[in-house]
Amino acid sequence: MDHENPKQHFNGLWRNPDFLKFWTGQTISTLGSHITAGGMPLLALITLQSTPFQMGLLQAIGSAPILLFSLAAGVWVDRLRRRPVMIAADLGRAVILATIPLSAAFGWLNMGQIYIVIALAGILTVLFNTAYRAYLPSLVEQEKIVEGNAKLTLSESAAEVIGPGLTGVLVQTITAPIAILFDALSFLFSAVTLAVIRKQEPPLAPPEERQSMVHEARLGMSTLLHQPVLLALTAEAATSSFFGNFIGVLYALYAIRVLELSPAAIGITIGVGGASSLIGALLAEGAVRNRGLGPLLIRLFFIDKFFAFLIPLAASFPSLGLGFLLISQCGDIFGTIYSIHTLSLRQSITPTRLQGRVNASIELLTAGVGPLGALMGGFLGQSLGAQATLFIAMVGISLGGLWLVFSPVRKLQGFSDRPS
Repeated sequence: MDHENPKQHFNGLWRNPDFLKFWTGQTISTLGSHITAGGMPLLALITLQSTPFQMGLLQAIGSAPILLFSLAAGVWVDRLRRRPVMIAADLGRAVILATIPLSAAFGWLNMGQIYIVIALAGILTVLFNTAYRAYLPSLVEQEKIVEGNAKLTLSESAAEVIGPGLTGVLVQTITAPIAILFDALSFLFSAVTLAVIRKQEPPLAPPEERQSMVHEARLGMSTLLHQPVLLALTAEAATSSFFGNFIGVLYALYAIRVLELSPAAIGITIGVGGASSLIGALLAEGAVRNRGLGPLLIRLFFIDKFFAFLIPLAASFPSLGLGFLLISQCGDIFGTIYSIHTLSLRQSITPTRLQGRVNASIELLTAGVGPLGALMGGFLGQSLGAQATLFIAMVGISLGGLWLVFSPVRKLQGFSDRPS
């Protein structure tokens, strides 16, 4: 009888030690970041007894770095080697976050410090994330980019499942400031794993070829706007971000006040979404085999949105409301596969020397409309009610798929295609 060789299960990037170092560091760091994302609001609410205005200001400060520093970060990332940039950002975030438990221990902690920490850590996170997306194509071969993004997304999905529960346990048992110390240590771990990677990055452009930061930032935006596939993917993402913030603003209110669900039921629903994302990450690598990339992306997009329409429909069937929300989260399987392949496609068709600036431009355009969507979603929710606003959100998000349908994306057969 033939026996399957166990090593066959560990091919591809499993046999790339530099990628495994990178993946391990990012897995730990991502889990730590989920602890801070949940722990910082709890710290403000429980430890410092913050007001609703202070909580709103905290959220605004957390989102401001993307709008203010994305383009500059893109220029820096393309001027410098990306791995040292990520190491410096990790070390900086570790030091900044470590001031929280230190100040708490001496009784110095206040909301002013929390604002400063969130702002500085946010700037470094923008710098790290811009370098992070630009670095993978230089770390692995082009045919392994999907596998790399799938494995990294797998870690993010696992952290989404584990993070909220772990944060609650840590905050309850060791207090919020000490819980945030775990994130600081995770950044140190990430910096170490990056430092021991041996593969060299491609050479940088000579300094004499550099132009002003404004000109270089405009070049990244111009590249995005004049590449039809990149433009279509970004337009869809920006549309989804704008209308998706309707859902972000109203989801908890809708679930509690309209569907009358308990906080525990909402937590279970979110956990199902995380588990679905994890499944999607596991399935992503083999999704394109024997299928055209473009048509597959379009199908994945609309299947995901079909599931999401169950969210506003749930209020029409109150006794089945929780079931509708749980089933809607299963669409994250398809949404995650879509996200992994669109990110890989972006990385594949963007020139190496422009990765940082193009990624920063995409981040600015997609994240920049988010606050506007949140404001509009809140206004419509107040005027029309949560269910009607969620229906509008889903129609808007779904119409965003037309950017893909009426673009060269629909003709793509693989990542090597270069439609103009």
